[in-house]
Amino acid sequence: MPLVSNSISLREMEMERLFATEKVGGRALYKLQAVTVFLGICLVLCYRVTHIPAAGTAAWLGMLAAELWFGFYWILTQSVRWRPIRRHTFKDRLAARYGERLPCVDIFVCTADPRLEPPSLVMATVLSLMAYNYPPEKLNVYLSDDGCSILNFYALWEAASFAKHWLPFCRRYNIEPRSPAAYFAQSDKPYDPQALEEWSFVKGLYEEMTERIDSSVRSDNVPEEIKANHKGFSEWSTRLSSKDHQPIVQVVIDGKDRNAVDNEGNVLPTLVYMAREKRPQYHHNFKAGAMNTLIRVSSVISNSPIILIVDCDMYSNNSDAIRDAMCFFLDQEMGHKIAFVQNPQNYNNVTKNNIYGNSSNVFNQVELRGFDGLVGPLYIGTGCFHRREILCGRRFTNDYKEDWDRGIKEKGNLSIDQIEEKAKSLATCIYEHNTQWGNEIGVTYGSAAEDIITGLIIHCRGWISVFNNPPRAAFTGVGPTTLAHTIQQHKKWCEGVFSIFLSKYCPFIFGNGNISLQLQMAYSIYSLWAPNSLPTLYYLIIPSVGLLKGIPLFPEITSLWIMPYIYVSVVTNIYSAYEALLCGDTLKGWWNGQRMWMIRRITSYLYGGIDAVRNTLGLSKMGCPVSPKVSGEGESKRYEQEIMEFGSSSPEYVIIATIALLNLVCLVGGPCRILTSGGDMPLTGFFLHVVLCGLLVAINIPIYEAMFLRKDRGRIPFSVTLISIGFVMLSLFAPLL
Repeated sequence: MPLVSNSISLREMEMERLFATEKVGGRALYKLQAVTVFLGICLVLCYRVTHIPAAGTAAWLGMLAAELWFGFYWILTQSVRWRPIRRHTFKDRLAARYGERLPCVDIFVCTADPRLEPPSLVMATVLSLMAYNYPPEKLNVYLSDDGCSILNFYALWEAASFAKHWLPFCRRYNIEPRSPAAYFAQSDKPYDPQALEEWSFVKGLYEEMTERIDSSVRSDNVPEEIKANHKGFSEWSTRLSSKDHQPIVQVVIDGKDRNAVDNEGNVLPTLVYMAREKRPQYHHNFKAGAMNTLIRVSSVISNSPIILIVDCDMYSNNSDAIRDAMCFFLDQEMGHKIAFVQNPQNYNNVTKNNIYGNSSNVFNQVELRGFDGLVGPLYIGTGCFHRREILCGRRFTNDYKEDWDRGIKEKGNLSIDQIEEKAKSLATCIYEHNTQWGNEIGVTYGSAAEDIITGLIIHCRGWISVFNNPPRAAFTGVGPTTLAHTIQQHKKWCEGVFSIFLSKYCPFIFGNGNISLQLQMAYSIYSLWAPNSLPTLYYLIIPSVGLLKGIPLFPEITSLWIMPYIYVSVVTNIYSAYEALLCGDTLKGWWNGQRMWMIRRITSYLYGGIDAVRNTLGLSKMGCPVSPKVSGEGESKRYEQEIMEFGSSSPEYVIIATIALLNLVCLVGGPCRILTSGGDMPLTGFFLHVVLCGLLVAINIPIYEAMFLRKDRGRIPFSVTLISIGFVMLSLFAPLL
């Protein structure tokens, strides 16, 4: 049956849009501050150019270069703030128009390491995706296991059995969220005796399943009696490794099988396990390679027109998320132009005051809406609904029409074993040789930020995207809970996006003539994270050392030239705090975010930028480390108490501690030298030095505590403190040119 009923006229469809778009209000205040700050930046640069001193010229010119970069980068950040928009969907209209005659959806989940991504956590995500408020016969969930672990296959087999109880329970009580881990952790016991009995029964089943999975992970073994329950376990009859194994495709639940039903007789979604072939002599292209293999494997099993991509730790938090996405894709006026629907990446474990700056509230509610006001948000790798054809390379044409009825509904003459064998042939190492996969087809290779580059290419092919941020978040996951994990995550992201800027896909080159200049600037906000590290380091060091050595680098307090410095600094920070508070952060959370902004720039962005340059020059190979999803008991406790976690002698911690100590020494030594100079160093000439140095000391208070006051295991090791003291001493004796 066609999706669109002939009884509904085209005119009626046009009058009843499936989603609405509105401009975000209050832009007059923003535009006023943006224009005045721009003028202030121009005056700051004018002062630098026209007041070059005879002494300390090199330091002065360095300040000019840093301020020139900060001004340029600030302009880039305004590209996503000029005209943000909001979207609202009308699911009631969708239901009235299509009923249950909706497109099929393939859902991709990727995992790579059962030690860093616990299988029980992954299964909670899978179960939440199977339990959507959507026709189950039209849902197909695929788990890509790049670690080829029998533990993940066993966990999926357990999840398939539990789903027979979980899915009816979700439907009967319309529960949210539909991740059993999140639901049972958040929900209270129901008052109704019958509901309580079922709640306790299902919870008990889930806890028993989780304990069996965790027990197997701890022992690194699946009991032999369990292996006899599914033919798929025979794939691990020989010793396999995560980097050397044959392709494995196993249909754990065949949604087309009439016997594949839950405890109430309802059809279950199709559930598939896949581990693509890996051999040491073949490059596997990390997550992008796994995604492209999933696209091919799913094409012979379900071949749905819509693909949802979700990280293994980002569970479904809104059972209507697919229906929200369909409101965009099936809209009669704009739907044919939309390539993908991006939802924000939310974390459920962010502390009240956002100790590691991971809430992403401003990014989600300001920047992505600003992207949406251009041609739509960038693709951020998770929580994204794609059209299969467009992800496979189709370019936009005005006459494009999607076949919403596509999707393999019947197995035909092929048995499930034959389908699996056919799918395996698409998951081999050599399948992509001499093809356009990873270039013109599928997710793009060559960058750790395969999501950003793929979204850019889709936009350059003429498609638009939309940002959907419903009142109840569509997806929620686990954010980093230690400083080391936060630094590692941002280093990986920075390396990926900067490698894009250094490649042929640079937004200002690849996007020229294909997308607007404003969108090129928007993409470059993230592509140019890495270059921020050097001017930031310069500004954190040189003015403070100048204070200690008596070399003025800012206007005197009695000069009118000090006004643009004060205005730009005060207004930009006030507006930054206003944005954060408006998006739900606390004032202390904003302050913590400023600290993490500084830390990321001098660690993640510095090392990520260096690695990206080395990769571009062929001096090293691109890596894509898996971010840990769990932390130790002590680390978790300190995270909940909002105490920063160090605990190791990491080179990044040396940089952080050195910068903090240097500013503390300069804040103490600088004013002392001014007071004892006998008027040779007037305070009026060093007012901004003292203010800047004082703010840096204030923001680094948790660093000083970790070095000198704390006794727990998360403190900064004494060896790091000693090394930092040594670097500070060297910097004080070095000449300031």
